[in-house]
Amino acid sequence: MTPTLLDHLVVTCHSLDAGAACVARLLGVAPLAGGEHPRMATHNRLLRLGESSYLEVIAPNPAAPPPGRARWFGLDALPPGAPPALRTWVARSSAIDGALAAASEPLGAAEPMSRGALNWLISLGVDGAMVLDGAAPALIEWQCAEHPAARMPDMGLALEQLEIFHPEPDRVSRLLTSLALQAPVRVRAGEAARLVAHIRTPQGLRLLSSS
Repeated sequence: MTPTLLDHLVVTCHSLDAGAACVARLLGVAPLAGGEHPRMATHNRLLRLGESSYLEVIAPNPAAPPPGRARWFGLDALPPGAPPALRTWVARSSAIDGALAAASEPLGAAEPMSRGALNWLISLGVDGAMVLDGAAPALIEWQCAEHPAARMPDMGLALEQLEIFHPEPDRVSRLLTSLALQAPVRVRAGEAARLVAHIRTPQGLRLLSSS
């Protein structure tokens, strides 16, 4: 099976400005302008974590018309007042249909998305919910010659490890094995689903988490 790779981390929030400010405080580097996702009525800001990985801060776009469907990454289910947090992640495949068929958990259907000149396929559930409360990745297949992270400026950030905590760690591990994931990801037992990203910054190692 074609292996999957860690593509990007997802920080969700009610306000893009608040989410970007939170990440800047934690990492010492402010996320840069991304763009808008017309089909989802969301917008984002981005930070490069490597040649083919990045951090995304994403929120509902108040200037966009309602999408007529649930937004991705559980954005519509965020409780009022919920702070910005690392709530899920995305794994990259060059053969998304095969990866979805092989997955030990239903990750949804691959749907076309766009942001500016970028186009891709991404797995989405009908209700916008995150699989395994965000411990499971969404799958993405980019439809461009160069990974978007390669076009982002290098701000001195690098992902060293992603820890995934979940009440059913064996279930998460089984899913990642079924996806042939090749990434610095470690699964641990936890009372609730939670992610902790260990990110090397110009100021040293910093942690970005779900809490």
